Amino acid sequence: MVKVLIIGSNGQVGSCLVKQLQSCPEIEFLAVDRNKLDITSEQDVIKTVNDFLPTIIINAAAHTAVDKAEDEVELSYAINRDGPKYLAQAAEKVGAVILHISTDYVFSGDKQGLYSESDSVSPQGVYGESKLAGEEAVINACPRYIILRTAWVFGEDGNNFVKTMLRLAKQRDSLGIVADQFGGPTYAGDIAAALIKMAQVITDSNKSFDTTNYGIYHFSGLPHVSWCEFAQVIFDKAIEQNVLVKSPDVKGIKTEDYPTPAKRPANSKLNIQKITTVFNIQASNWQSALDHLVDYV
Repeated sequence: MVKVLIIGSNGQVGSCLVKQLQSCPEIEFLAVDRNKLDITSEQDVIKTVNDFLPTIIINAAAHTAVDKAEDEVELSYAINRDGPKYLAQAAEKVGAVILHISTDYVFSGDKQGLYSESDSVSPQGVYGESKLAGEEAVINACPRYIILRTAWVFGEDGNNFVKTMLRLAKQRDSLGIVADQFGGPTYAGDIAAALIKMAQVITDSNKSFDTTNYGIYHFSGLPHVSWCEFAQVIFDKAIEQNVLVKSPDVKGIKTEDYPTPAKRPANSKLNIQKITTVFNIQASNWQSALDHLVDYV
């Protein structure tokens, strides 16, 4: 039987993984959050992995507070670099495959067009730098790896843009939303489904997985939009579903009009052709993921 160890089970993606794996009887899984496993402790990681002996380790844990990361440098690197390194080293020792979630923040965000897996990386802040260091640590520690870069993640659990917009819409008549940053909103449930499908393909006993397909993949939603456009879709759907009584007036603003401690990528558009070709995984349908907004409030 395939055994999956889920790291970060209380996060946006981790909670979706738990829900979806409950309907996969062919998979035995162990889900741990930060209270059950401190991934910054090498000894704790080794013990958990050795006790469970997973076939697949899915690391959905991360320090994702982009602005706080500018001050919490050591914590960011401990969670985003050291934790993945310990997990990948443990995976290598027990012969497991590691699936690790990364981010569009490894890029500078100033490219024209879509970012492919082979494009040069140039993170602009501590969050992106620590996540890139985590990618490199995984690659160096275990040859059986999948790194899944994604962007603009939202879901029913945790803090995210959708929840923030719904909350602010009830408090304000107008909102200024950044209109010069573009990306693909990505539903956490679709990320979880993609990870599970990849795990199933890799461990399919009826087929031999081509080991040359280990590596980095991009996965995010379509169509690409600005944050301002994303917000407007959220409000329109919230009105349709009676989650909001009225929509705030949405005004597009420039990045410079909304200063933040950490620099955001202007372009977070990811090319997902590789994951579609290798695993037959399609783009996240983020608009349909907003059809039950009552679950987000």
